[in-house]
Amino acid sequence: HVQLVESGGGLVQAGGSLRLSCAASGSIARINNMGWYRQAPGKQRELVATITRTGSTNYEDSVKGRFTISRDSAKNAVYLQMNSLKPEDTAAYYCSMAVATTDIPYWRDYWGQGTQVTVSS
Repeated sequence: HVQLVESGGGLVQAGGSLRLSCAASGSIARINNMGWYRQAPGKQRELVATITRTGSTNYEDSVKGRFTISRDSAKNAVYLQMNSLKPEDTAAYYCSMAVATTDIPYWRDYWGQGTQVTVSS
């Protein structure tokens, strides 16, 4: 069993910063891609940023230059540094990891429970 736990969400004024963290625990053998997604009320969940095992990153256009994704493979963790936040960034943010466990030797996607980010104008 694998569990992802997120932290770091909260309420911030426009122009402010937040850092989200997500750590995985359980019977982890390897982790491949890691990513952050978000879902605003009434909207579909959308990709924010991803990072591969080798550190290659990909960002949704609206967050490029403002958000930075990083990972610490030794800690099974992924982070999202969010700067210059805007009210339209308000959403529940979810981390996701592609994990191979000690008993299931193929990649399977796991999700965190979500952390709320609210940006006031």
